[in-house]
Amino acid sequence: MHGCGNERPGKAEWRKWLTARRAEVSVQQRVSEASALATAVAEITAEVACCYLPFGTEPGSLALLDMLRERGTRVLLPVVPREPGPLDWAEYTGTSSLVNGRFRGLLEPSGTRLGPAALGTASLVLVPALAVDHSGVRLGRGAGYYDRSLGFAAPEAQLVAVVRDAELVEQLPAEEHDIRMAAALTPGRGIVRLPYPDPV
Repeated sequence: MHGCGNERPGKAEWRKWLTARRAEVSVQQRVSEASALATAVAEITAEVACCYLPFGTEPGSLALLDMLRERGTRVLLPVVPREPGPLDWAEYTGTSSLVNGRFRGLLEPSGTRLGPAALGTASLVLVPALAVDHSGVRLGRGAGYYDRSLGFAAPEAQLVAVVRDAELVEQLPAEEHDIRMAAALTPGRGIVRLPYPDPV
């Protein structure tokens, strides 16, 4: 996306543009991408992974979560709190453990709530994003749940933004408090380490 004249587009403009692009993605493409992401995630080893269930046009699938579980990973999924704050977490033990969440169309695990600090037990955190740039800056939907949650992550945890290939972009608007991603997971390229290309 290009700004007008010398002005760089801000986060709101990026969100509007990226959301419109996602709306154009066909069902066939989403299915194909979900399969590719599930295959790519098999390269990652983690005892505990904090993941998410795709909402609307977000890339990802239950197959990705099941792939991790089949490889022995304990998978935690977010539970949206009633008041604005960090996400709660509960274990995903299969589709039968999912119930309707607070937001229409959003599924959440029904098991024991583990609290926001459970994020600190994960060595892998798959983070939903509208886009991520080559320096690791992530652009979310703007609700702030992950911004309030990622501070609980362990210092050594891999923070991985899950995006479509075209959503790994050169530069996004950044703020000082932004927590950088260590990698992007894309359907076409698999895991892309960030910053990209690696600094010399």
